[in-house]
Amino acid sequence: MIKAVLWDIDGTLLNFRESEKAAIRRCFGIFGMGECTDAMISDYSAINDRYWKLLEAGKMTKHEILTGRFTEFFSNHGLDTSIVEAFNDEYQYRLSDTVVFCDGAPDVLLSLKGKYIQCAASNGTKVAQARKLEKSGMDRIFDNIYISEDIGYEKPRKEFFDRVLSDLAPVAPGEMMMVGDSLTSDMRGAFDCGLVTCWYDPGGIPNTTDIKLDHVISHLSEVPEILGRYGDI
Repeated sequence: MIKAVLWDIDGTLLNFRESEKAAIRRCFGIFGMGECTDAMISDYSAINDRYWKLLEAGKMTKHEILTGRFTEFFSNHGLDTSIVEAFNDEYQYRLSDTVVFCDGAPDVLLSLKGKYIQCAASNGTKVAQARKLEKSGMDRIFDNIYISEDIGYEKPRKEFFDRVLSDLAPVAPGEMMMVGDSLTSDMRGAFDCGLVTCWYDPGGIPNTTDIKLDHVISHLSEVPEILGRYGDI
């Protein structure tokens, strides 16, 4: 049976794209940088996704990706790269100004509260995630919150999941399910460490990796039904 559920935050429980778009436009206003167009945001999103994958692969540090993405983005659009550090600091704070849940996330979390151990497991920055969790009320739902900056390792590193497994012992890896939208972060780490994998794939993207997925869902409302198949606690 499943006794614990690990939840990714951005892109799984919260609509990161909406937060990202609002935060960048807010920062453009704060720094007097003019209009941030939809095309500029699309360019930034693509750069950001690429940099986070480098982090997950262990090819860059957290600080390198946080500043490097904006340095590249600013350079692409002729913006002042000398303010990258200050811009990133403000951006981290502003990411939690706009909190938009993914499909039915609050209802699913509340329906499982008290029945399963529920934990947040995120690579997002501590300042951004702490405010998001507080503003959304999820900090009052989760039993444990795991932020990579606190642990010292990013998903999919084994050390990240080892910390979770140590804290939740005697819950075994096979009694723990990871729900997340990232194959390279959430699913890779969970698969390598023996957790049950549940890939949130609302866009119907094919899995072209070697990762064995136990479950693939397009809506978070499918999670309680999946958990029920493993039997009641």
